[in-house]
Amino acid sequence: MSLTMQEEYLNPGHVGCPGCGATVAMKLALRALGEKTMVVIPASCWAIIASNYPQSALKVPVLNTAFATTGATCSGLRAALDLRGDHETTILGWAGDGGTFDIGFQALSAAAERGEDFIYVCYDNEAYMNTGVQRSSSTPWGASTMTTPGKEWKRTPKKNIVEIMAAHRIPYAATASIAWPEDLARKLQKARSIRSGLRFIHLFSSCPTGWGHAPADTIKVARMAVRSRAFPLYEVEEGMRWTINSEDGHLPVREYLRMQGRFRQLGEEDIAYIQDFVDREWERLRRRAE
Repeated sequence: MSLTMQEEYLNPGHVGCPGCGATVAMKLALRALGEKTMVVIPASCWAIIASNYPQSALKVPVLNTAFATTGATCSGLRAALDLRGDHETTILGWAGDGGTFDIGFQALSAAAERGEDFIYVCYDNEAYMNTGVQRSSSTPWGASTMTTPGKEWKRTPKKNIVEIMAAHRIPYAATASIAWPEDLARKLQKARSIRSGLRFIHLFSSCPTGWGHAPADTIKVARMAVRSRAFPLYEVEEGMRWTINSEDGHLPVREYLRMQGRFRQLGEEDIAYIQDFVDREWERLRRRAE
């Protein structure tokens, strides 16, 4: 069934920013997974977007947890449901890049090593957006944030979280984008069908507030990230089988960068450096897929 025909599990009245890519991400994810889903959310934008107990913007059960504990909380919740004989409900860990790449990585890595049965989605807006746009290890080289301002932009590359998770030999890891909803739905449903260990989705979620683009351009920016190959779509099975899911055009990375205020301080040499990095990473991915 098309995603446009699926029931909505996100109520009106959430408190996401105008054009929030993370809100679009949750809307699409719950359409794909359906009502038999329990969502674990650590400290993040989504801990605010969903609203405060006893109110919730979501029509499925939500458990808020500490910043560092998404992986552990999902593990415990899965064990509790299994003891009750509920093997149908999907446990969905839903954390930002700060709670995945950085603060929550220890619990995520441990859950992956134990082979826990849940889906973990990192909705990636490439900084600690909820606390004022501070850099994370997901922030790309060249981006300006409150802790890497202006010409003091971030000088280290973004951590490759999918490679790290694939190195755990988990059964399934994939990238996805809010601009490719059918691809996202397929990957989530594939992840749900696998019950032999942790499944990981790295979901690109553009952020007009932190990135400095118009709210109306959220999906366009996400689409350009894929088409410029700054964020390629691919999946990894059992840590070994790599498949590229989209080779949809090849825009110069400049067009993607120039849409965002966080890159306005970059000169031509800086943009050329990023283009070279993107090209080299794409070729490395192609070799793995071959």
